[in-house]
Amino acid sequence: MTKLGFIGVGNMGGAILRGVIDGRVVEVEDVYIYDSNIKVVKAIQQEFGVLTAQSGSAMVTACDMVILAVKPNVCVAVLKECGETLIDKALVSVVAGWNRSDLAQILPQTRILRVMPNTPCMVGEGMVVFDMDHNLNAEELKFAQALFKSTGIVEQAPTYQMDGVTGISGSGPAYVYLFIEALADGGVRAGVPRELAYKLAAQTVLGSAKMVLETGEHPGKLKDSVCSPGGTTIEAISALEHAGFRAAVLDAVDACVNRIHQINDKK
Repeated sequence: MTKLGFIGVGNMGGAILRGVIDGRVVEVEDVYIYDSNIKVVKAIQQEFGVLTAQSGSAMVTACDMVILAVKPNVCVAVLKECGETLIDKALVSVVAGWNRSDLAQILPQTRILRVMPNTPCMVGEGMVVFDMDHNLNAEELKFAQALFKSTGIVEQAPTYQMDGVTGISGSGPAYVYLFIEALADGGVRAGVPRELAYKLAAQTVLGSAKMVLETGEHPGKLKDSVCSPGGTTIEAISALEHAGFRAAVLDAVDACVNRIHQINDKK
């Protein structure tokens, strides 16, 4: 059985961990975690019964595959601390902006796969993209695919598209939560109780997304099917267009990608 380790169990690492455990691809006794935040480690250990380590290097030594889920600004320090323990190991990195060639400069003897997941992995509805540029062996890649398929949908993309992937699905849940909050606020302003308004907004987003995925129809066509001539929905769409809704979303993705480039420049 493959021993799986997590370096970093914050928002993203914790979401992946929960999704993987719920998916039962690995047993909890085969999962190790390490994080500099001792309180977080203790909470997760108590919740799931996973194993913990006193250091990143100690954890890596015990594992066959390691998921690296730390902030970009501490990536170098963490990898250098693990050092020789990562030689001939499989490393799956979810660090934003760091591709395989970047990581290989620090870890030339480590097999590396870059992955961009998102936090809905926690509830089995994640969107996960594998960078096509990797050097995992066939068995390791199969295991990584099984891990992340247990947390949601898995796709692959070339390296040059990965920053755009981050701008869409990696950071995208935050945009969606903002929309859900605003949509619910609109309902509250119209007299709908807050709790019900959140449920209406969230389920509407969930159902609409499922329609796109399962019907294969263009989102514009699905939008048109809700907009009756002279009706209420087209008036709402008009208000969104006048407010620059599409342009704001485009700018949000662009801002995210530009920030990734800034992070890359500081490596």
